[in-house]
Amino acid sequence: MPGTPQYDGGLTISTQVSSLDKAIDWYTNVLGMNLLYRVDHIGWAEVASPVARVNVGLSQVDRPKVGAGPVPTWGVHDIDKARATLESHKVRFDGDTITIEGMVRLATFFDPDGNAFMLYQSLSKQ
Repeated sequence: MPGTPQYDGGLTISTQVSSLDKAIDWYTNVLGMNLLYRVDHIGWAEVASPVARVNVGLSQVDRPKVGAGPVPTWGVHDIDKARATLESHKVRFDGDTITIEGMVRLATFFDPDGNAFMLYQSLSKQ
């Protein structure tokens, strides 16, 4: 029986964007990520998230396909503060923050191209 892949602990989340310039600006200045590199001739850039070895790949396309697929969910210490910070940058959220008592608080938001992301704050006592 074959084994499983031998993962190296890194993760790159690839998302489609309409403009590398706008996406790099948004992901660095609004979400606080750091530009790792940019390759204009293939329409690709990667930014490093605040989570160790988790990067976001930005793939420039004419018409980004959004709305299907996984939704990266970022853990934060204080979801109200994080949400207020993003809202100060005019980030669009999908409704109110949801609370599942004793478990988690969740808030869905979108990048400028409409790609969905979420914030979560754990409420479990560990």
